[in-house]
Order: sequence, then C-alpha cells, then structure tokens
Amino acid sequence: MQYLDGNRLTLLCNGEQYFPALIAAIDAASTELFLETYLYADDETGSLVTDALARAAARGVAVHLLIDGFGARDFAPRFRRVLREAGAQVLVFRPDVNPWRLRRNRLRRMHRKLACVDGRLAFVGGINVIDDFDAPQDTTPRHDYAVRVEGPLAAEVRAVAAQLCSRVAWTTGHGRVLPAAPPAPAPVAQGQRAALVIRDSLRHRRDIEDAYLELIDSAREEIVIASAYFFPGRRFRRALVSAAKRGVRVVLLLQGLVEYVLPHYASRALFGSLLEAGIRIEEYRHSFLHAKVAVFDCCRASVGSSNIDPFSLLLAREANVFVDDAGFCAELRASLEDAIRSGARTLPPLAWRRRPLWRRAWNWIAYGIGRLMIGFASYERYH
Repeated sequence: MQYLDGNRLTLLCNGEQYFPALIAAIDAASTELFLETYLYADDETGSLVTDALARAAARGVAVHLLIDGFGARDFAPRFRRVLREAGAQVLVFRPDVNPWRLRRNRLRRMHRKLACVDGRLAFVGGINVIDDFDAPQDTTPRHDYAVRVEGPLAAEVRAVAAQLCSRVAWTTGHGRVLPAAPPAPAPVAQGQRAALVIRDSLRHRRDIEDAYLELIDSAREEIVIASAYFFPGRRFRRALVSAAKRGVRVVLLLQGLVEYVLPHYASRALFGSLLEAGIRIEEYRHSFLHAKVAVFDCCRASVGSSNIDPFSLLLAREANVFVDDAGFCAELRASLEDAIRSGARTLPPLAWRRRPLWRRAWNWIAYGIGRLMIGFASYERYH
C-alpha cells in the first residue's frame, strides 16, 4: 500500500449522508466527472443522481458514467436518454449477460462504487445508486459506508477511473481521447494518510486481500470487520484464527437477515471453527447490512466495495481506501459499535455447537455447492 499524506477524509454513513454530498459535488463540477456504480436503480435516488449528472453535462462538464452490465442490466432507458441528450458518456462494463451462455468470465463484474470530480474530490465506498430503503422489509435503511476524499488521493481515484473508462470505451466502440489529467490537488494542512487499493484480473489480482492480511497479521489488540457477504478462503480464515490465538480481540459484524439464500447458509459452515478460536460473531438484523469496512487496532481502517468473499476477492473489480489515521478509525469503530449495540445479535459458541444435525447438514451442503460454483467461475484456487 502506498499511503499518501495530506488528505481530508470524511466518513459517510448510508445514502442519507452519501447522496447529498455526492450531488453537491456533481453540481460544483467545472471540468470533468467520473462515476462508477454496480447498481443504478430506477427510483428516486437514481433520478436525483441522473438529473445532477445531466445538469453537469449540459453546462459543459465532461461526464463519464460507467455501470455494470449485470448489476445495472435494468438501467432505465429514460436515464440513458436524458444523459446522452445532455452530452454525458454512458458506458456499460461487460454488457453481455445472456443467462444461457455459461462462460466463466460472466461473473467478472465491475463492483466498484466511486466518483471523482475535477480530479480534486473523490468518493469511494460500498454505496450503489439506489434508495436506502430498497429492501424486502422496507422499514429501515440498509447499513453502508463511503468516504469523501479531498487531497492527493483524489488524483489516484481519478487515474483508475479514467483508465477503466477509456478501456471500456475503446472496447465497446465508443472510444474518445480523454483530456490530460488535471494537476494533483495540493496536500491539506494537517491532513490524513490514506491509500487507494484496487482489485482487477491483471496486475492487482490479490491486492485488497493482501492488504487485509497484512493488517490482520500486524494487529495486536483488536480487529473489527463488517462484511455483507462473508465467505473467506483458507488464508483469510487462518489469519483471523491466528490473530485470535495471540490474544487479539476479533469481532465480525455479518449479515443476519437472509438476502441471498445460498451464500447466507454456505458462509455459516465456517462459523464453528471461528467461534471455537474465540472470534466473536455478531449478526446484524436491524436491516440489511451492506458495509465492507474494517478497523485494526483503532489506527488503521478500510472502507470500500470489497466483501470478504470470492466474488470480490477473486472475480470483480473493486476499490477500497485504507486509512492510517487514529481519528478516522475511532469514528468508524464507534459507528460499528453502535450498529452492533443497536441492531446485532451475538452468536453464542455453545448454542452454535448444539444446532440440530439437519441445520449443520444444510450449511455444509450449501458450502459444497458454493465451492463448486467458485471452482467453475474462477481460474485460480481460492486459498
């Protein structure tokens, strides 16, 4: 990880904080704007973001929107029309999602959620362009995070966004020469240290996982990880167990409500060994958990789009910001502790061991199916 000094970082919790900040930044854009998202819903949030992008394009800002061909396969035609009429560029990452073509690479999606405005202000996190309340129970917003970045790191976000935008544009026949990158923002006085870590299928295949493992291995007091979809490989599990055995307090805040049946039950086949090692597992039940964040010893943190599962760690394009700042880490840790206190349930190890045989059998059947799917979809072993 290449940490950069001199950044101003703002933690944003849920769409309630994220979308007003994003739309304000879009409305203040003067030259260029990049936005990447996996989901782009035809709802109130989608309309607000689309209108802001169209306003920016109409006043001459070079707007580049990149959506995923599977996650945003239902991208509203009216959004596409409004944006193109305003002069915005709308690109689709891997648009071929034919369900009858079982190609391995169809699961290699663009799962990043990031934005960059004028090369000086950026957003990175796990929040898609979708209403917070778009969930089955429709009563409480899904729990998620993003980080607003001002300073030199924004130039890094701009660089990776422009690179992928250009690659997709030329691949799909919509190529255009992007203008030179604006000058990197000057460091902020008394700023914070942070690094952008991406995952792709070329030079950065394991960068996010390796960054996590480095911080887990160096932790001495506490590790708190929140992951919406948790299905780690052996290397990741061994690192967590090793940390717990050397006396580190390890807390996992995981999805408690059933959103996707197979991943939900498959992941539970792994809980027994983690609980036996002394790892504390909290199931979030207040609403759907969509967070992908972590705090290590309250001095290092991660906020991004990558879950701890093979989709994120082996297949998808992801982006996380790793932060080296005690104040930011304390704020994120306090938010996670509040989520645990108000909306989670602790899994008791003894009760977990005494589950009925049929429940354990179903977990292992789901686990086996999940492993087969990973083997089919991935070109590499999931350690």
